[in-house]
Amino acid sequence: MNLSTRRQLFERLRAANPHPTTELVYASPFELLIAVLLSAQATDKSVNRATAGLFAAANTPAAMLALGEAGVREHIRSIGLFNTKARNIIATCQRLLEHHDGEVPRTRAALEALPGVGRKTANVVLNTAFGEPTMAVDTHIFRVANRTGLAPGRTPLAVERGLLEQVPEPYLHDAHHWLILHGRYTCTARAPRCPTCPIADLCEYSEKSGGVEG
Repeated sequence: MNLSTRRQLFERLRAANPHPTTELVYASPFELLIAVLLSAQATDKSVNRATAGLFAAANTPAAMLALGEAGVREHIRSIGLFNTKARNIIATCQRLLEHHDGEVPRTRAALEALPGVGRKTANVVLNTAFGEPTMAVDTHIFRVANRTGLAPGRTPLAVERGLLEQVPEPYLHDAHHWLILHGRYTCTARAPRCPTCPIADLCEYSEKSGGVEG
């Protein structure tokens, strides 16, 4: 996909959604971090239902520690892997208090040192909480990047690096959210909505549905 096509692609996504953001509900970097930790193998809607009560009870590392692992677990029982996630949340809160004065760190290395935080979670926090031009490659972004020909890659890391190279700079900050939302609602896994896709004519997907011409 050449530069002109890439620019058109993101211009159309921006026109359709000028101010994209995460669908997770949060009010601080700490709340975002906890919500993203909970979102592994869970939908944003299910996370938001759980965090509504959790954050009402505890929305700082100190308050979360006071709630305790059992207390956290009760609030997130509806989410998959809740035992492991509750354990990681408490361990993360301990580390935030011991090493970062209770604040969410702004570097990848420090974020990835938190229990349960991997590269994808760190990228979400860096991009959404702190405005860094990072790319958190989940299943949606991985699919869209490969299907469209925007940044093909065999691994999430390869796709991440490809996107950072291929996305034109003016669109880089918001590209993460545009691509996730596009994969979630239009370029879906089993039945992509090609006939109503705003970038169908730019896409290199060879099996477009609905008779869309590439």
